[in-house]
Amino acid sequence: MKTRNLNKPVNIAVVGATGEVGQALLSILEQRDFPAAEVRVVASNRSVGKLLEFRGEELAVEDLDTFDFSGIDIGLFSPGAAVSKIHAPRAAAAGAIVIDNTSQFRYDEDIPLVVPEVNPEAIAQYAARGIIANPNCSTIQMVMALKPVYDAVGIERVNVATYQAVSGKGKKAIEELERQTIDLLNGRPVIPTAHPRQMAFNALPQIDVFQDNGYTREEMKMVWETQKILSDDTVRVNPTCVRVPVFYGHSEAVHIETKEKISVAEVRSLLHDFPGVVVIDEQQDGGYPTAVTEAAGHDSVFVGRIREDLSHPRGINFWVVADNIRKGAALNSVQIAEQLLGISDF
Repeated sequence: MKTRNLNKPVNIAVVGATGEVGQALLSILEQRDFPAAEVRVVASNRSVGKLLEFRGEELAVEDLDTFDFSGIDIGLFSPGAAVSKIHAPRAAAAGAIVIDNTSQFRYDEDIPLVVPEVNPEAIAQYAARGIIANPNCSTIQMVMALKPVYDAVGIERVNVATYQAVSGKGKKAIEELERQTIDLLNGRPVIPTAHPRQMAFNALPQIDVFQDNGYTREEMKMVWETQKILSDDTVRVNPTCVRVPVFYGHSEAVHIETKEKISVAEVRSLLHDFPGVVVIDEQQDGGYPTAVTEAAGHDSVFVGRIREDLSHPRGINFWVVADNIRKGAALNSVQIAEQLLGISDF
């Protein structure tokens, strides 16, 4: 594998550029004034020639199957796991550092799984294969809230129920929720295609496929990834992942059992001081963050409803929301790239 010395500005390839995350990657690169000398937009051959706007210019989509990565310093990948499996190693072999947003490489021992605010030291491990994995969106926002408490008093167990937006499933899921909502409000029946059951005005306790143990793959991702990011396989995670009729922004009800007793005031202070986290925790009507009013379109992870668990002597409960396309995917990838260049702006 070739190696690349990163000197600002760098050449970037956004792979999967026409998707929800790809579009967000371009937007965030521009918003954060990322030091890119050149940005190339890459996707499947059916999107070749499509024009995407970036920094006031129109970039033509190039064909991933024939794309030459030899002049690329950093590849920001979000084309789907099966596609990354083929092309991420090809890009790395050409000398690019790949930051992959799919699930393809997250569980490989020699590939780092990184949330920059939580485990930036892991980034250096990319040298083994030239690839850095971006965690699952639901895991990212949860470990952001867990990390300061974990460092302070340790965590034995996490119970979490997620309420995840349809954008996490892609454009077809977004379009289906829009269509079903219109149909139902006009008295027309709905036929699910992107979701296993009616999505509008409903909650589906299934995200991804079921595993032999009765949990879904999305739920197991939260177990595997939390342990890997914290470098601690003794942290027990018990998740239930639910899809809800929200377009953007995941919500999570998190219950943790700590190794040592910690007060609500201490938890609130730790979260308040942690980079990338915003605490909105007032015991009054509306004194908490929601996916729609705070998370969607914003970069922070928002935490509220912090309180002691009535059923456990070392239990703490809180509510976490974040934009699953931004911090849950594209922003986290860009922040990893910034860390590679020695830029820290959480």
